[in-house]
Amino acid sequence: MTIVKSEDAVVQQVTLMAKSYERLLGEPLLPDFPTPTADQLWTADFALLSHGTEEDPIFNYANQLALTLFERSFEEFTTLPSRLSSKRVVDEDRIRLLERVAQQGYIDNYAGIRVSASGRLFEINDAVVWNLHDDDGNYRGQAAKISAWHYVD
Repeated sequence: MTIVKSEDAVVQQVTLMAKSYERLLGEPLLPDFPTPTADQLWTADFALLSHGTEEDPIFNYANQLALTLFERSFEEFTTLPSRLSSKRVVDEDRIRLLERVAQQGYIDNYAGIRVSASGRLFEINDAVVWNLHDDDGNYRGQAAKISAWHYVD
């Protein structure tokens, strides 16, 4: 399957992420901007990414910092199954995370090891992961905001 991301699709995705975040956490995704623009989220000082609702969810958005951490282009990242962001073939921690988010709507204390395209490992701490729901309440996937990380070398 080929995923084509138009500018409109990106704007819709970041709007969905921002609205869902604020609904669930009661605060804006960008504290100084209650309605952040796609450009503001693209250059945010945190990594922001999301995946869709496929059986094997595929990333459908990553901002500039997320692409840097994962060492991928937007086009490469948005064709990657989210499970491949972990070095382990079966990552029990990641599976438990997704189950908790599905049940609770979000978590704000996730930590785990992720891997870039070159194989470089980095640990994320206190990440927020939340469910995405459109204005009609339809489930549209999950997103993550990674504000703290360090490379594991």
